[in-house]
Formats: sequence, C-alpha cells, structure tokens
Amino acid sequence: MKPHWPAYYTLAQKAGSLGVTFYACLVLFFLIMPILVIVPLSFNAQPFFSFTQGMLRLDPDAYSLKWYREIIDNPNWMLAVRNSFFIGIVATLLSVALGTLAAVGMTCPYMPARRLIMAIMLSPMIVPVIIIAAGMFFAFSRFDLVGTFTGLIIAHTVLGIPFVLISVSATLSGFDTSLYRAALNLGASPMRAFRDVTMPLIRPGVISGGLFAFVTSFDEVVMVIFLAGPGQRTIPRQMFAGLREQINPTILAIATALIVVSILFLVSIELLRRRTERLRSGG
Repeated sequence: MKPHWPAYYTLAQKAGSLGVTFYACLVLFFLIMPILVIVPLSFNAQPFFSFTQGMLRLDPDAYSLKWYREIIDNPNWMLAVRNSFFIGIVATLLSVALGTLAAVGMTCPYMPARRLIMAIMLSPMIVPVIIIAAGMFFAFSRFDLVGTFTGLIIAHTVLGIPFVLISVSATLSGFDTSLYRAALNLGASPMRAFRDVTMPLIRPGVISGGLFAFVTSFDEVVMVIFLAGPGQRTIPRQMFAGLREQINPTILAIATALIVVSILFLVSIELLRRRTERLRSGG
C-alpha cells in the first residue's frame, strides 16, 4: 500500500518517514518473535524445546496435541489453573471496588494531600515486587496469612489497585460533574446518582482497569513464591517449578494458552478504549 504523505513533504522527509516505519517494524519483530516461536514448539511431538527435522519438513507426525492433554491429565496443572482463576477473579473484584472508590475520591478537588495519597497508592507499580513480597511475608506471618488464599488475594489486590486507579481516573478526567449534581438536585441520593449517572459513563475505564488487574494477578509469580503454600500454586509458579524440576513442552502449551488469553484481553481493552472515545465525543 502506497503511503500517504502531506503534499509539502520533501524527499528527505519521505525517506525519514520510511526509515522510522522500518525501524518500528524491526522493533516489533524483535519483541514478537520470541513469543511466536513458543506456539509451534508447543505442538512438538517430541519432548524437546527445539524444532525437530520433522517439524521443519512440516511432517504431520512431528506435531501433536499431547502436551495440551498433559495439562488436563496432570492434577498439578489443573490445580494451578483453578487457583489462578480463583485468586485472579477475587483479587480483580476487590481491586475494582477499592480502586474505583479511590479514583472517585482522588478526582475531588477538595481532597487533602491528594498528590501524596495518589503517590502512595501507585507505589506498588513503582517499588520492585520482590520488596513488596518480602515485606508482606514478614507482615502476614504475624497474622498466619502466609500459605493461605486470603493472604495471596490481599497481595494480588494490592498489585491490582493502581491499574484500576489509573484507568478510572483517566475516564473521570473527561466526566461532566454537572450531570452528577443535576441528579442530586432532582432528588437522587449520592449512591443512586453514582450508580445511575456516574457508573455507566465510567464503566469502560472500570472494566479496562479490571482487565489489567486480572492480568497482573494471573501473571504474578514473585508474590506466590513468597506467600503461597503447596495448595496455592498458580500457573506461573507451576511453570517456574516445571523449568527447575521436569522440563517438557507442557510449559510451552500452557504458555501458548496464556498468549491467546492475553490477545483476547488486549482486543477487549482496545474495544473499550474506542467506546470511551465515542462516549467523550458524544457519538
């Protein structure tokens, strides 16, 4: 497809534009290739982490779904899948509830020490996770929360709240507060005005923040290493253990499944972003 340049572009500007595009494609290729290599290797019929001669010849016998069946047949993997979804869903619900309330409070112009509170609430995104995990380990040990689902859910909620806070705050920045005040003037209670007026307009930001919180929880391994017991293994923890104890392409199969889930989340986030833009433009 021929690029469309402005009429005033000189030859040098056109060459620079093509160079930037080519460089961007190289960077994208560099980032995507290691991920894409995992997908065909997960169908390897042999227990290797490399392409066999049969795979390179596209021999059907060199490909197999047995590593995907291994996930279903192995009780450790199924326990990790159930734990990841359970912890991720509960932590996401808590993150959405707490992060949304925090975002609404942070947008209030009369909130004292707003910048300081915002910085503290965003600190889990800035401070290295291993430091947070070590601190939580010593704190949770005093309350017997180490090795429990409650401790893991609290830890993952702490990591997910900043994403919800940022996403909802960005949505609230374009919110017309006069709509909320009009609902109050018409006799609605603050809770009903928030539920019927504010919430429908900021829902795309809330859902986007929830998706980011879920992905963060689903991908977290450091917290699990510090806080989880044998019964709270998650998918990343099981993958980490598999690399150390028994290397086989089952790890590549679950990684491929996670790639598919991540793509679905990215598509959902992009659709929500477009919907938010339409709401802001009044379309």
